[in-house]
Amino acid sequence: MQIHPHSKFNQNRDRSKQGLQKLLDRLVKTMQRNELVRQTTNQLRESLQVDRVVLYYFYGQWEGQVTFESLSSKEFSILGSTGPDDCFNNEYAALYLAGRVKAIADIELEPIQPCHRDFLCNMQVRANLVAPIVIPRGLWGLLVAHHCQGPHDWSPSDIEMMQTGAQTLATDRNILES
Repeated sequence: MQIHPHSKFNQNRDRSKQGLQKLLDRLVKTMQRNELVRQTTNQLRESLQVDRVVLYYFYGQWEGQVTFESLSSKEFSILGSTGPDDCFNNEYAALYLAGRVKAIADIELEPIQPCHRDFLCNMQVRANLVAPIVIPRGLWGLLVAHHCQGPHDWSPSDIEMMQTGAQTLATDRNILES
């Protein structure tokens, strides 16, 4: 018996191969993206000597969650945490879209919104440094360093390091395509 090259069997097999290849390509891109984020957050945490560096990814209109974290101790884990619903709004988003980097040496002394202070306190944050990850279609996420054990003065080089980390993520093709 001979199978015709254009038979329905061969067409279905070719379609299955294409589908499998697309799935494998997407999996490889995801693994490469995750490895870059892991390396970036680990390097930043070690260089900044802080308790936690996280990636806060926006999956909706100013709705997101912590999808990656690098920790000095497991007790500082906030993986999966989402932001306060009413605290991050269009005003804050516009500032980050414009490239704002926010450094707070001590949340207890900084004049910030009560909902923001409560949110940070609930996550054991005493000092934080936030850099936006802006891609051509908008604000993709925030790269955030937290120090939990006390205040932390952020130097100009600390701020530059965070901006560089955020820019590295913002220009990665696997993030641009995600």
